[in-house]
Amino acid sequence: MQSLKQQVKNFRPRLSDWKIILEGIFVIIAFSRLFYGSYYMIFVLCPIIIPWFFHQKKRMKKRESKEIGMQFKDAMMAVSTAQKAGYSIENSFLSAIHDMKLLYGKNSLICNELMIVARGLKNNRTLEQLLEEMGERSANKDIREFAAVFAVAKRNGGNMTQIIERTVKVIRQRAEVEKEIEVLISAKRMEADIMDIVPFAIMLYIGLTSPGFFEPLYNNIPGILVMTLCMGLYIAAYLLSERIVDIDI
Repeated sequence: MQSLKQQVKNFRPRLSDWKIILEGIFVIIAFSRLFYGSYYMIFVLCPIIIPWFFHQKKRMKKRESKEIGMQFKDAMMAVSTAQKAGYSIENSFLSAIHDMKLLYGKNSLICNELMIVARGLKNNRTLEQLLEEMGERSANKDIREFAAVFAVAKRNGGNMTQIIERTVKVIRQRAEVEKEIEVLISAKRMEADIMDIVPFAIMLYIGLTSPGFFEPLYNNIPGILVMTLCMGLYIAAYLLSERIVDIDI
């Protein structure tokens, strides 16, 4: 895994990245106003945006990994169907692109990955290597495991149709378990999201209904230290709540 310094150095912003940055700026403004009563603290708290950004990117990458895992299952079903119709394994992957465009749209994650595979095959690269690279890009363990099994089977002359069918079965079973867990913890996740907002809502309510209530904590060193401690506890609670409801299969 890349260090924070390497991630900053390799950063190439996309549209979704700017959205995360704007969200981070909003959070910094809220922290500055509610915890310190001063917008000047925005300049002091600005460095927080960097870990915030990469934390949110990690969450987004994880969501995309789960999404492409589900799409990969359907792609393998299309590949299996093409194989049964007599296509070679390479042509089966190429034919699956059309099915995935109809199912998920041409800009979907799986279509983008299959297009990369198609370009690689046209450049005489091996399918094993292309699948391995897909697994690395997607960070999805189902794809990585399939690529590893596929490479061994291709070298040793295994039955590709059976391997793909078994892969689809395993991915489907894992997806069903994940779905059950999502249903079980969805209420807790909503509670965690609400609790993330509650401290800000309480402070905002008190600030509006009782002006000057927090003044003793602003513009003096003891008050700043207390509010900094409170902000640190809030951030720790936020990260802990995310960790509790984030369950991997």
